[in-house]
Parts: sequence; structure tokens; C-alpha cells
Amino acid sequence: MDVDEDEDPSASAVQKVEVQDYGIDVDFEDLDDDLKENGEEQVEEQLLEKIKTLGGVENRLHDTEKDFENSRKEAKKAKDRFQTVKDKRYELFNKAFTHISEQIGGVYKDLTKSSTFPLGGTAYLDMEDSDEPYLDGIKYHAMPPMKRFRDMEHLSGGEKTMAALALLFAVHSYQPSPFFVLDEVDAALDNANVQKISNYIRSHAGPGFQFIVISLKTGLFQQSEALVGIFRDQVECSSKSLTLDLRKYVDA
Repeated sequence: MDVDEDEDPSASAVQKVEVQDYGIDVDFEDLDDDLKENGEEQVEEQLLEKIKTLGGVENRLHDTEKDFENSRKEAKKAKDRFQTVKDKRYELFNKAFTHISEQIGGVYKDLTKSSTFPLGGTAYLDMEDSDEPYLDGIKYHAMPPMKRFRDMEHLSGGEKTMAALALLFAVHSYQPSPFFVLDEVDAALDNANVQKISNYIRSHAGPGFQFIVISLKTGLFQQSEALVGIFRDQVECSSKSLTLDLRKYVDA
């Protein structure tokens, strides 16, 4: 057989190249039917549509990120404002607590002292949570003269009344009002304690601080500057009042 000398040897070599088998089988069975049938142009059109959809998603993602950043800034501002309020709250609470703590001991001594016990009793306040005291309780301890320490619930009725009045007067001293109303606070007290309350009121009352006391005990209301009496008129079946200025009878 004759050999064509003009035949390109490289072309002949290409014809002899065989595709090497790497053992990889492409399974097209998992493809959707429309992908099997569609041509390249149809697939390309679908891809372009998906790309357009992706562009809208990216825009929404950008808007979401922007909203998130704005929300994060607002949250930080709210947190800073909350911290400012928290610090102010602590400052005001601590200021009031410090004042009342300093006053409660002296007020209780004044209310409980007598010729027999000139030093009076002891009272103090104790915070249960020093970090955020306004979120927890405050312990109030009162020890009457010559009595050992006991919880408040173990005090007698009269001792509780004296302790409560001391706390009331101490709190009132922080931001005093022009007058003070006491409604039968002496109901559970003996004559000795009634006299102590009367002496305390007389020593602290003045033009800028008046006590309005409702009482049925002579030992208390006879020490006042004026009396207002309420009585029932049996004839007219109605209540009537009368007044008496006791300043006219001082030292009488």
C-alpha cells in the first residue's frame, strides 16, 4: 500500500489519541425533565431570570442590613438612657436613704427617752442589696430602752407604734411638708408613751411645721395649741363641731 508523503504526521497522531477513562460515570437521571429537554439557550434564559431575582434579594438584604444598623444604634441609645436613669435613681435613693439612716437613730431616742432611761432606745436601717437597693428590701431594727435585740414582729404593740412613728418622722424630715396628720397613733400606747409623743410634737412643731392630731386621749390633745371637737347633735341628728384655743390657758 502506498503512503501519501504529503499527509500531516501531527494530524495522524491526533487521530490516534484516545480519551482516557478515569472511571467517572455522569448520571443524568437526577436532572429535572425540563433540563434534559431544554437546550443551552433555554437554560441560559432561566439562569438570567434567576440572576435578576438574586438582584432583588441583594437589595432586600441591603435594606435589612441598613435597618439592623439603625436598630442597633437606637438600642445603644436606649441602653445609654436607661443607664443614665439607673444612675440617677441610685443617686436619689442613696441620698434619701443616707439622710433617713442618719435621722432615725436620733428620732427614736427622742421618742423613747425618759427620766428613767435618758439615753432612749436604738434604731437603724440596713439595706439588703447595696448594688441596687431599690430592687430589694430595707431592714428596720428598733430596740427599746433596756431591751435586747429582737425582730420587729416580736415587739409589743406599743413598741411597734413608737418604732413606726420614729421611721415616719425620719422619712418626713427628708422632704418635710408644712403639716403632718396623725390619726389615733396613740391608740395602743400607755400613758407614759403618750406623754413621750406629746413632748416630741411640742418640741418639733412650729409655724412652718404643724401637727394635726386625731386623738381620744387627754394626755395628748391637752398639750395642743387648739382643739377641734366633733359631736353628734341628738336633736338635729347631725354632726357639729366646736373649737377651743388653748393658747389662752398656757401655764394655767
